[in-house]
Amino acid sequence: MSGQKPREIACQILSRQDRGAFVEHLLDEALAHATLSAADRRLCQELVYGIVRWQATLDWLIARKTQGRPTQEALKNLLRLGLYQIFWLERIPNHAAVNETVNLAKDRGLPAGFVNAVLRGSLREFEETKRRLAELRTTDPALGYSHPGWLVDRWRQRWGEDRAAQLMAWNNTPPKTFARVNTLKADPGKLLTQWRDESVEYDFVRRDWFEENLVFELKTHPPLSQLPSFQQGLFYVQDPSTLLAVHQLAPQPGETILDLCAAPGGKLTYLAQLMRNDGQLVAEDTAVERVRLIEENCRRLGVTCARTVPVPTEAHAARSAPLPRPAFPQVFDRILIDAPCSNTGVMRRRVDLRWRIRSQEIARLRLGQLELLRQAAARVKPGGVLVYSTCSLETEENQELVREFLIQEKEFQVEHERELLPFVDGVDGAYVARLRRAA
Repeated sequence: MSGQKPREIACQILSRQDRGAFVEHLLDEALAHATLSAADRRLCQELVYGIVRWQATLDWLIARKTQGRPTQEALKNLLRLGLYQIFWLERIPNHAAVNETVNLAKDRGLPAGFVNAVLRGSLREFEETKRRLAELRTTDPALGYSHPGWLVDRWRQRWGEDRAAQLMAWNNTPPKTFARVNTLKADPGKLLTQWRDESVEYDFVRRDWFEENLVFELKTHPPLSQLPSFQQGLFYVQDPSTLLAVHQLAPQPGETILDLCAAPGGKLTYLAQLMRNDGQLVAEDTAVERVRLIEENCRRLGVTCARTVPVPTEAHAARSAPLPRPAFPQVFDRILIDAPCSNTGVMRRRVDLRWRIRSQEIARLRLGQLELLRQAAARVKPGGVLVYSTCSLETEENQELVREFLIQEKEFQVEHERELLPFVDGVDGAYVARLRRAA
């Protein structure tokens, strides 16, 4: 049955995701090889992302109906699939959700009678279950919003119950798609005209850290990679929050600028855009594959002032010959560090991040972030600017880290510091600190 296909793909992805693969990559890979209608593609995406987001709450529902008895993972994925459609997707009739999930169980040789009993039992208690789910958001927010308990405790201590709840609710909603106009190739008027011809519906986005008619929300559109405007490099897809760091760096034409941790190239190509391709822009990142991604985006967007440098990790450097370093400046007018971080500000986009991250990882990341700052400090010209940014919401990776750096590096001082919070600013979370070295 054609209506089952999105559910079949969803089950396959969920079973592979349990083995540690990133669910976004698995979904992209599966949809690239699937022959689904646009509506079925959207349903498949909604099922996969929704089930991963709400996994803790779904498992609570399963435990209630099975008296907590252990359930094999393949069977649990089917129950998650059925329950998610019943309690979260109003547009799918409940009887269809039950029937198609039972048929999937039969196809996989799993106990279809058991699946049928759990799902129909849940239907009989539909209103009571909906009431209990609403209560959970207050009595047990970790279950009510399907987040790790340690992270919920951390956020409640920092912002209070109401704002922590707003953040978790934000993380459980599908992210919007935003596009930045690439003024190296097109002005906004040209791009909007082409979008209308390509059946792209958009809306204007305004924030105080970028100019008018630079960023647009894409409301409905064909697959982006198939759009001529995308292939021609007329725009780049990125959240508005990512532009804040570049705004604070304030690059000028003719300057020498270093972008550390530059992949995939969103901030880098915006730097080139503001520099009008005039100057020397150096992009560093680990792994040749990540550098290739930067180069691909630069080619598509028409960036000619950037040069890439692969920087091997310690493990790679220990077993490999040194990579050749081109003759670039030893010091720079401005340096941007978009540091690897816990990514808690973009949890809405990285749907399985909440189940991967561990509290001890923040301390490990902090050591690497501080080392990046120290290394960059030595490469900033006297009087130059260093911008440190993350997409983390955790103070240990942001404000506290910068304070520690300033204690050690007396030549630097903070000129500006800003944090973007999803429940305040309506964009992904981000932190940016602009530091200046003494002249």
